[in-house]
Amino acid sequence: MRYDKAYFDHWYRDPVTRVKSAAGIARKAALALAVAEYYLERSVKTVLDIGCGEGNWLAPLKKLRPSIRYTGIDSSPYVVARYGKSRGICLGSFASMDWCALRETYDLIICSDMLFYLSPSELREGLSSMAPRIGGIAFLELYTDKDAVIGDFPKKGLFPAAYYKKLLRENGLVSVGSQCYLGPELTSHAMEMEHGG
Repeated sequence: MRYDKAYFDHWYRDPVTRVKSAAGIARKAALALAVAEYYLERSVKTVLDIGCGEGNWLAPLKKLRPSIRYTGIDSSPYVVARYGKSRGICLGSFASMDWCALRETYDLIICSDMLFYLSPSELREGLSSMAPRIGGIAFLELYTDKDAVIGDFPKKGLFPAAYYKKLLRENGLVSVGSQCYLGPELTSHAMEMEHGG
């Protein structure tokens, strides 16, 4: 699949075919910031957005937290050529984050609308590399084979919930609901009834 201008026009800008709106992304950004800040007990300062596309989360994050330091990673040469410098996006993928000069940890890590593209080995490798970098929470949109979702994702790439739960446990992540997962540094901050399962 080619992640070029036509792809982003089709799925993000065309009012007939788009699957995400600016308002929807802004709501997700507000949710992720609120959950991260609840557990961090301070404002989010650093964000890593993996599979960020054109960096659509950047504007709503900056609107809410103007001083936030944002780093995007995407596998699209088009995105990096067009938005790399202006939006802080470097070339890389979920399974190869080490291509970028990354910070040691991030208050918020975002993986929105991209994990279903990954093979099981890429997902496993990426989670293993990402988990130690979660200083706060990770917003991970993991869709199961029972979820009704729309878009260009490969339906055969969706797995049962038990599969994802096992991977998350293996990497020390704890669900606190609404696609938010505490990283290993903060898991002790969640009370038993806060766990999303």
